[in-house]
Amino acid sequence: MRERFSVLLGIDVETDVGSFTPFYDGVQKGVPLLLDLFKQAGVNGTFYFTGDSAKENADVAKLTALSGNEVGCHSLYHETLGDELFPIPNEKPLLKHEVESRIKLATEWVEKYTGVRPVSFRCPRLWGSTAVVNALEGLGYVSDATYPMYYYRKRFAPYYPSRENWLDEGDGKVLQIPNFADMTMESKDSPLERDRDQWPRFRTEGADYVLEKVKGFLDFAKGYGEKRVIAFYLHPWEFIECKKSYNFGEATVIPDEFIIKNTGGKALSELKTLIDGLKSLGGEFKTAKEIAADFAAKKGV
Repeated sequence: MRERFSVLLGIDVETDVGSFTPFYDGVQKGVPLLLDLFKQAGVNGTFYFTGDSAKENADVAKLTALSGNEVGCHSLYHETLGDELFPIPNEKPLLKHEVESRIKLATEWVEKYTGVRPVSFRCPRLWGSTAVVNALEGLGYVSDATYPMYYYRKRFAPYYPSRENWLDEGDGKVLQIPNFADMTMESKDSPLERDRDQWPRFRTEGADYVLEKVKGFLDFAKGYGEKRVIAFYLHPWEFIECKKSYNFGEATVIPDEFIIKNTGGKALSELKTLIDGLKSLGGEFKTAKEIAADFAAKKGV
């Protein structure tokens, strides 16, 4: 009998193409496709809405809330809340004293337009910080699926953070859920080591490729005696046909090839194969809130 493990399908609901455009075609068309797929597959995930995506797509936001999937929060406008890992032109992190009020407003918008107060969070681009997790605790959140395992390479299972340094274990109340990465490979991308990250390989390399990486990680984590959780991050715009370039206002965005490769029907088909494969390996699909409840019960809180 295979040993069970938890799977988190986290969907970051934001503007199209990695938030490098102002458009919401992915939300309007991609979210319903994912809801249908999840229903057919008998799984649930956590849909992390930015406050603005919930506001501008209230019909889809409410549909998600009624679907049985979890509604989470993904900041207000997909801004940089935490520590910057690499520079992005014209994108500066919020000042620390701005973080809590910004997350509070985002939370209020998501609640207003979905009818559900979110208790699960993910920072844009997986860029978190101590200020973020402390703000989340003050706002009543129970989980934060931000930790980029590929970059920090220290936490391989969910943990409770220190209030002094979110990368250390401590007595904080917001469960940190690291995002799945290949920790068995030799990275050729120093110092970021983004080649360990498994996004968006389910569609660029295929579901079978990712499933082999999952098997390797499960063995790796078992060797460390860790409770095994595989957390993915996906985006609704990946499941519509993306363009090679986007013009708006006074600028044109030309995404790198891997960003838009195999978006649309191919991505949806590969995700279905990935879900089926994860089930066959012993995966149990849970929302971030459910994973947090599992760990809280284990901790006795």
